[in-house]
Formats: sequence, structure tokens, C-alpha cells
Amino acid sequence: MTTQLSNTATEAGVGTATRAGSAGVGADAPRPDGGPKVQGRFAFSSDLWADDFLWGHTLRSPHASARITGIDIGPALAMAGVHAVLLADDVPGRLNYGLEHADQPVLADGQVRYMGEPVALVAADHPDIARRAAEAIEVDYRVTDPLTDPEAAPGAAPIHPDGNVIREMTIRHGDLGRSGDVVVEGFYEVGMQDQAFMGPESGMALPDDDGGVELFVSTQWMHVDREQIAACLAIAEERVRITLAGVGGAFGAREDLSLQVHLCLLALHTGKPVKMVYSRDESFLGHVHRHPAKMWYRHHADHHGRLVKVEAKVVLDGGAYASSSSAVIANATCFAAGPYKVPAAHVVGLAVRTNNPPCGAMRGFGAVQTCFGHESQMDKLAAALAMDPVELRLLNALGPGDRLITGQEITGTLPVAEVIRRCSQAPIPEIPVTDECRDLPGGSGRTTNPTDIVRGTGFAVGFKNLMFSEGFDDYSTAACRVSGGVATITCACAEVGQGFVTLAQQIARTELGVTEVILAPAQTATIGSAGSTSASRQTWMSGGAVQAACRKVRNHILAEVAAGWGVPVEGLVLRDGLVATLDGRREASLAQITAGSGYEAEAEFHHAPTEELDENGQGNAHVSFACAAHRVIADVDPDLGLVRVRDITTAQDVGRILNPTQAVGQVEGGIAQGLGLALMEEIVLENGLVRNASFTDYVIPTTLDMPPVTIAAFVEEPEPGAPYGAKGIGEPPTISSSAAVAAAVRTATGLDLPRIPIHPADIAMSR
Repeated sequence: MTTQLSNTATEAGVGTATRAGSAGVGADAPRPDGGPKVQGRFAFSSDLWADDFLWGHTLRSPHASARITGIDIGPALAMAGVHAVLLADDVPGRLNYGLEHADQPVLADGQVRYMGEPVALVAADHPDIARRAAEAIEVDYRVTDPLTDPEAAPGAAPIHPDGNVIREMTIRHGDLGRSGDVVVEGFYEVGMQDQAFMGPESGMALPDDDGGVELFVSTQWMHVDREQIAACLAIAEERVRITLAGVGGAFGAREDLSLQVHLCLLALHTGKPVKMVYSRDESFLGHVHRHPAKMWYRHHADHHGRLVKVEAKVVLDGGAYASSSSAVIANATCFAAGPYKVPAAHVVGLAVRTNNPPCGAMRGFGAVQTCFGHESQMDKLAAALAMDPVELRLLNALGPGDRLITGQEITGTLPVAEVIRRCSQAPIPEIPVTDECRDLPGGSGRTTNPTDIVRGTGFAVGFKNLMFSEGFDDYSTAACRVSGGVATITCACAEVGQGFVTLAQQIARTELGVTEVILAPAQTATIGSAGSTSASRQTWMSGGAVQAACRKVRNHILAEVAAGWGVPVEGLVLRDGLVATLDGRREASLAQITAGSGYEAEAEFHHAPTEELDENGQGNAHVSFACAAHRVIADVDPDLGLVRVRDITTAQDVGRILNPTQAVGQVEGGIAQGLGLALMEEIVLENGLVRNASFTDYVIPTTLDMPPVTIAAFVEEPEPGAPYGAKGIGEPPTISSSAAVAAAVRTATGLDLPRIPIHPADIAMSR
């Protein structure tokens, strides 16, 4: 895969801070963890080690729905090298945990509700002993019929004490009695996608002398982990001390607990450090996935193509437990009509429990599913109007001052029309069809003849909110200390690959004029919460907290120097490791001025408040929004149903670029996941049972599957209220890329293709 960045891609967007040298905000500052990672020296959570530690293992249910009528742990305890076998009765505190609602048992208590539900824990001297001991536990299951159809869930017998409906919401906007000159309708479906991070779940817990526990783990939100762990252990939160271990990818799957409570239980029970590392197949069972979706749409437009009304129903399968389903269905419902001006809308959103694996956050959560729906509808509407699909989108594009279907006015930036124009007007590359097998659908297997190929071009645009919504008091905390001219930044933001470790250093260099910036370990014991590394929020929230802490320190330094020099504060500046007057007549080394105890400050950053939606789904529920457009060229062998994506062009709303190289990396990675969802990635379920829990059978894109990516434009319109005007950029690349790939395959084949991922049989068997 190659990526081209147009020389007009980074248009002028001037922030409020001065760029500091070659490594400040706006520069291509290198990642501090980049070298160690590519050299194999970076310590991931699976590399943790301690003296005299034990290995933990989890026994999981092989059934999607069953009653547990008996458990015999005797055979496991009798094995040499086994130190502990724990069941639900051994949980000293609250049995249930949950990201938004505590509804999921730490260990099954008489009932299993999905394949892979934890039933028992083992600690042993060696991982193989722990695994064999878990296999020796005798569990008597009375298997029951699983509920696997989300559309049947509301009327089915409850599978959980809280019922089968996690959340139902309705948006009623405008005159619902209106109708259009042209009406198109469709049913659409999105399969269950896995985050498929490279580093499986792992961590280590060490018991402390005070009865507490120290946990090193790869996660996305340490402080919420601590809150849930403490409740399950029945100890005070401050006695659970979490340190972020090296994270091998996340994409939403590490936002929920997996092995955290299990590790702590085993460590406290045995009095020894305990380590756990999931195998790949266990990882598929041990974390949440992207919600499968079933969607119905009806679009109304006048004869000019202006949207009149959108009607939709979105059903998300939340699996056995709630996780973040309430937030995901809120996004799916709020953004169901897409980034378009819609005078009237009636949208029903429903998230339900089933005996399928639990689902939660994944990159672009909620918006990915509905983008496939609303963009399929826009193409269908364009065909009915005999109108160019891009022109239809431009005609209806949202912008500042317009209102969403929730009634909220867009008060910040949202250049939907600009990203559409920049993406669609980018030169279309000349891609000849040759007999080079690696460029053909099917690849090196030589299954496709070049003469059989049909080519199609597809287009899609999507958008999503940034940060948390609906009245949630979202904040992040950071601290800054400058001593001897060196800045130390402390923040509990989970670095999961998104690049915050780079950005924090860039901000400190920009605000303080220093060169050397140290990042303190991310820990719960040393700093307040940074919130979750999700929802495209950390650049804004933790970036804002770091900026605020640095400015406090800067102001303190300048105030003291101004008093000592007898000059006004506004006449001083920090730059290049110096404190200097603006006229350059006097300067001093920052290292000398900050020698000794130095200067330090802590800051808590909050975004503008939001509010809950009312009974009609109306209200100012969101802080900000970001959009992106994608154009895809795909070659298809219609007889075999094979697809090769040949080119992807994109334009994205970014607010302001803070690190160009990292921005490109986010776009490339997000597009790869979008392509995977469109063509190959799906967890296959059979009556609730996972049938492809491995990278042999769950197929993700490789470098050979990825086409050249052309970034036609990073549209820079600084966002009011955001640090340096920047927006989070990790999610938009995933949101509309899947829909654009599907549109290209439709164009090539002429088929409806209402479901993603598109399998070969969907094409070959439909001719």
C-alpha cells in the first residue's frame, strides 16, 4: 500500500499557539515509542515479569445458553502446581460489573448467557498446568435454547434479569406528515466485526501488603477499571493501583473489563503475582465486538433531489450484556440520516440483549453501521432521480448553522460539502487491467482472467460526534512540572497506538519552549482520570488538559521572572529553552531559572456541557462533529464473486493537523478496517456459537489487500473550543470507507448488495 498526500491537502488553519521548532504542534515529531516498537524492544503487557509469579487461566462456557447444575473443582485442585481454583462464590464484593451498567458477572453464577462466558479461574505454576487444570474442572450444564435473533428479542422471554431491551429511543423531527416526490426504501445489514488487535489481552496483578492490589494491564480507561475492580473486590478504590502496560492495539475492545478482576482475585487469593495472557481464540471470546445491525430506511426527496424526510429503524444486537450499547445506539440513531439537511425525520433505535457474544465500542461506533444504510439509500435515491450521486450529496450537505435531526444547531465547523468536493474532484488514477496476478481479484491464486473483470467506482460520506454526549461530564486531568529546563507531563491517558505520547510532548514544547519532555507513567495513583481513549476524544480532552497544565506553569514562571526583572509579564516569552524579553535585550536559561524544586501545576479540562435528549430525541446532546468522504475504485470478477480494491481517495475534516505523519497513519489504519468490514471481516455465528475464532478463519486485510490511498485533502478549519482548533481524526476514516467500497462493488455488478461484508457468494450466486 502506498499513500499520497496532495500538496494542497493541508490548507491554512491558524491556531492560537506558536509552533516550537521542529518538534512542536504542527510538526512531524517522531513517536517516542516508535523506535523501540519497530526494533522489538518495546515492552507490551504480555512481556510483564515478576519473581515467583503464577499463571492464570479462565474456564469458559462452550454453550451460548445453559444452566449450571453443578461444578466439581476437585480434579483441578488435585493437580500438582495448582495454587487456586475460584468460582462465583469466591468473589468477595459485587458479583457484576459493567462499563455503563453493572450487569455482567465476574464469573457465571448458575447461568451462562454466551459462548465464552467465564465460569472458573485457575492459578498455577505454569501456563500449561493452568490450562490443563481448567480443562479438568467438571461442569454440568443444562443447555437451553439460545435467543439469537435481535429482532425477536423484545418479545422473547427475558434472558437477563434486566430484560432483553437495553435501550430504545425515538427521534421525531419536523413535520412527519410530509412526503416526497420520490421515495426509496431499503433493508440493510452489517455483520459482527472484531477489533482484531495484534496484542491479545494480558496483564499482571501483584498483591500489596495493605490488602490492596497493583495491576499492570493494557486498557483504555484505567480509572473506570479501578472503580469496577474495587467494587468486585470489596476494597477502597485507592487500594487498587493500576499502571498502564504496553498496549498492542485496542479500537474499543479494551474499554470494557476482560481479565482485570480475574487477575486481582487470583493475586489476592494466592498472595502471589499472577499473570494472564489470552490466546488468540480466547481473545475472540474475551472482549466485545462491533454491534451487528439490521436497518430499514425510507427516504423522501423532492424532484430536485432535496431531502424532505427520512424514516428509519435501527436494531443493534448487543449480545448477552449491555457494555456500551446505550451509547452506541444513541450514535446510530442520532446520525442515522447522515451528514445531510433533513427537514423531517422519524428514527427508531433499539439495542437488545441476545445470547450472542457481547458487543460494545469499536472505532466509529454506531455511525459505521448507519453510514452503510444512509449512503446506500443516497445512491438508490440518486438512481431514482437520474442524478449524479455526488451532486445529490452536495445539494443536501450539512454545514454550520444547519440543524441535525436532533434539533441541535451546528455551531462549530463541519465542512461536509468541502470534503465531498475535494474527494470527488481529485484526479482519477489511470489503473490499467493487466495480467499481473497480484493486482487481480483473487490475487496470486490466478483465479481471475483479466477479460472477466468489471470495474466500479463508489462514493460515500459520513460523520460522527467527538467526545461523549448526552450530558456526560467529560473531563481529563494532567500535570506539568518543569525542573532544570526539563518538562515532565503526567496524564492517565491510555496510549493505545493513537499517538498521544507524541502529542503530549509536542504540546509541552510549544507551550513551554523546552526541548526535552519526559512522559511519566500513566497510573491511577499519581493523577486523576483522563477518561477513555475512545470517541475521538483524547486529542481534545487530554490534549486540552496538558495544554492547560503547561500554561499554568508557564504563567507562574513568567510572573516570577517579570517581578524579578521589573518588566511586564506580557513582555516576556519562553522559547528555545530560554526566558526572554520580546525585544531580545535580556534572556536567561530556563534550566537555570527552574533549577531545584522547579515549577508544577495540575489542570482538569472540561469541554462545553451537553444535555440529554428529550422524549422526542431532541436536544443539544453533542459537543462537536467531524466528517470524511471516500471514493473507491474496485475490480470485480462477477463469476467468482472476487473483489480487488484498486484505489481509495479520501478527504477529511480535521480542524487542524497537529502531526501530519500521525494523521496519515490514522487515515490508513481506519480505511483498512473499513475495507475489512466491507469485504471480509465477520465473526461467524451458528446458533450463538462462534465458528471462526482465529486469524486463520477470521480474515483481516493485509498489506497485499490494501490499495494505494490518496489523501486529497485534510480540510483544516479550526474548531472553536478545541486545543489548537484540532479535531480527533481516528474514527472518520472507518465510517464511510466501508460504504464506499460497497458502492463501488454495486456499480461494477449492478447488484443491490444490502449487506456487508460482501461475500463472494453474494455476487456469484446472485447473477
